[in-house]
Amino acid sequence: MKWKNLATALLLSGCGAVYFSPQVSEGVDESGTTVRVVPLTPETVLTANSEPYAPKRLPAAFFASAGSGGGMKGAGALPDPAYTPETRPPALETRIPPEPERRPYRIGVEDELRLATPKTGSTVEELTGLLAKETSRQGYRVQDDGSISIPDVGRVMVAGKTLEEAEDAIFNKLVEVGLNPVFSLEVTGFNSQKVTVGGAVAKPAVVPIRLSPLSLSEALNAAGGVALKDLDYASIRIYRDGKIYQIPVKELYRRGELQKLKLVDGDSIFVDTDFEIDKAAGYFEQQIRLAEFRQRSRKDALEALRTEVDLRRAQLEELRGNFKEQLDLDAVDRDYVYIAGEVNEQTRLPLPFNRKATLADALYKDGGGIFTRTGDPRQIYVLRASSNPSELGAVTAWKLDATNAGNLILATRMELRPNDIVFVAEQPITRWNRVLTQLGPSIVTSAVASAVN
Repeated sequence: MKWKNLATALLLSGCGAVYFSPQVSEGVDESGTTVRVVPLTPETVLTANSEPYAPKRLPAAFFASAGSGGGMKGAGALPDPAYTPETRPPALETRIPPEPERRPYRIGVEDELRLATPKTGSTVEELTGLLAKETSRQGYRVQDDGSISIPDVGRVMVAGKTLEEAEDAIFNKLVEVGLNPVFSLEVTGFNSQKVTVGGAVAKPAVVPIRLSPLSLSEALNAAGGVALKDLDYASIRIYRDGKIYQIPVKELYRRGELQKLKLVDGDSIFVDTDFEIDKAAGYFEQQIRLAEFRQRSRKDALEALRTEVDLRRAQLEELRGNFKEQLDLDAVDRDYVYIAGEVNEQTRLPLPFNRKATLADALYKDGGGIFTRTGDPRQIYVLRASSNPSELGAVTAWKLDATNAGNLILATRMELRPNDIVFVAEQPITRWNRVLTQLGPSIVTSAVASAVN
């Protein structure tokens, strides 16, 4: 009799008469809920992901940059042009400036840069913000603080760098923010280094220095050439670093090496006759005053820029801080999925901003995952209610069988939607152990009583 009582108890427990556990059953239950189980395969993952969903967006304050373009604010009026009467000295003298040190072009303030990326593959998709100006055929101006501001990337300091050094700086910044660093860089506007040409030329000009060194003949050609009929007293004067050098025009035409003379940033060239030396001095004085004027204006503009950036940064930090506090208080409208069953922690998981989460994110975020001692890797489900009003109460159970670890790759592709429930069923042995745990005391009591009797 005592063994019969024990067998009866075990039989009842095996039939589930005294223990009920949650499980996914296909069909229609007593409440009218229709459940359809669909195994996850590469094809069905595409079907599951086809349901439209737009992730919540972070506020605009998280994408804004604190920088802003500076300009010649409060510059005032330009200096008056120079003019002095003529005088005529008797002779010409040749004074050639020293050959400048050869060095690569260094990017400067007001230069225009352009970033270019391949037009195929995922690079274009990942660098959409970066390519915004490229696709509209516009570049990035080097601002007064020496940086360029790239959307979704931030400010990158490039002033004073060679083209290769600037590419390295941008590469490192793209890697830092997680973008594909495939790009090329070119200078499209040379505005930071220049030479002025005035006096007896066809069209006085400001000639930029580009990647290749600028020669004296190239600068004169850019200004339309020498516009003097009498070359006996014609001379080319070059002002550099506080000194005036002089090359007679006839000497220039005779000697090819003088035509190839390299110019440097800040050189001023004035073409005149020797008796107009005072005019040349006035022209150079004017260029010095203009340079001082621009330097002072740039300093004022930089100070205004720093003040504006500090205020803007404080405003952005306040907006971002307020948003984070609202997140902590659960006062922000969020999308959630729910994790239940045999997992390390049953919880409510907020879906991320600006991107879609996957089943793998839900299973393994922050030390989560399947509780391997009790969870059944054959029965991992994503339960999703139908969005069709005519199918009220219909649920699709997307089932992942992870006994083959290779199928876990499907978890990285299966996108989650708001109010999905990720459920991991228990193993059969787990259900049996739990039955014994609940029945244990009563079984032992019955068995002992029967043995005694």
